[in-house]
Amino acid sequence: MPTVNAYAAQNATTPLAPFQIERRDLRPDDVQIEILFSGVCHSDIHQARSEWGPGLYPMVPGHEIVGRVTAVGGQVQGFKPGDLAGVGVLIDSCQDCPSCAEGLEQYCENGHTTTYNSRERDSGNLTFGGYSSSIVVREEFVLRVPESLDLKAVAPLLCAGITMYSPLRHWKIGPGHRVAIVGLGGLGHMGIKLAAALGAEVTLFTTSQSKADDAVRLGAHHVIISSDPEAMKAARASFDFILSTVPTSHDLAPYLKTLKLGGQLVIVGAIDPVGVHGGLLISHRRSVSGSNIGGLAETQEMLDFCAEHGIVADIELIDMQDINAAYDRMVRNDVKYRFVIDMASLGREAAAD
Repeated sequence: MPTVNAYAAQNATTPLAPFQIERRDLRPDDVQIEILFSGVCHSDIHQARSEWGPGLYPMVPGHEIVGRVTAVGGQVQGFKPGDLAGVGVLIDSCQDCPSCAEGLEQYCENGHTTTYNSRERDSGNLTFGGYSSSIVVREEFVLRVPESLDLKAVAPLLCAGITMYSPLRHWKIGPGHRVAIVGLGGLGHMGIKLAAALGAEVTLFTTSQSKADDAVRLGAHHVIISSDPEAMKAARASFDFILSTVPTSHDLAPYLKTLKLGGQLVIVGAIDPVGVHGGLLISHRRSVSGSNIGGLAETQEMLDFCAEHGIVADIELIDMQDINAAYDRMVRNDVKYRFVIDMASLGREAAAD
């Protein structure tokens, strides 16, 4: 089993630091990838710090992985050494349940395996993520990365991008739809880009007037300051579809009032319970739903769609050695709009040692 360099958290309170991990030997259906860029998702912080329940340590975060194939198993058909490849949140699922049969591996009824903070289905070994020099993943969970896109800015598409794309596609958003995005961050900025590219009329809900110009630059047609009662009143019964990216518990009532008859509000950000007054749903046949990343086929569709429309994330490239400072900045919302790690920096550190 090859040993590779990585950064890991040893427990919920220690900073990430250099660490060595073992990757499994290639199986017949495996793809080995040299990691070039690894996106930094806010869920990396939540899991590294055990904020979503007890983590599995040592933990190597990272589920937005872009790299180049270095070797493949004997049964692999779709990849060869030298190909660009990506790995997102999922690296395995049962492949037998109704959800998996529909290409909805994120809803695997027997439990999917995540890229890190999880255990391999067969061996029970810990999974280690993209803050490392390489990864080995079964072919079915490896994605083709279009050559035309800026690789470093592709990485966040594998979580933030698909998290926003999946509900937009599921509810068939397109020309003639009025869509609102709640919150302008890593998820929200991708939601604006994707909804606009799908042909929708896009509005950003934000509490900060300072974000208005950036929202328009990203593709929003309108901006509503959600803390302004008059602006919210004027927007009542305006939208067909709302995507809420707010990561904490928040009051949905003001946003529900802006949905048209039969409108849909989809939560992709909040983990905490969110209160909903039934009257706001009954009165206009409105609905509240949730959505979780996307399956492998849909994620590939999203990457191809982004290549067709020239869509990537707005990023700040950092060295691996700056990850703890980046975590602190993310907690302060001090990034536009995603950090991405240049994994060559991990190699430079190893060479210096």
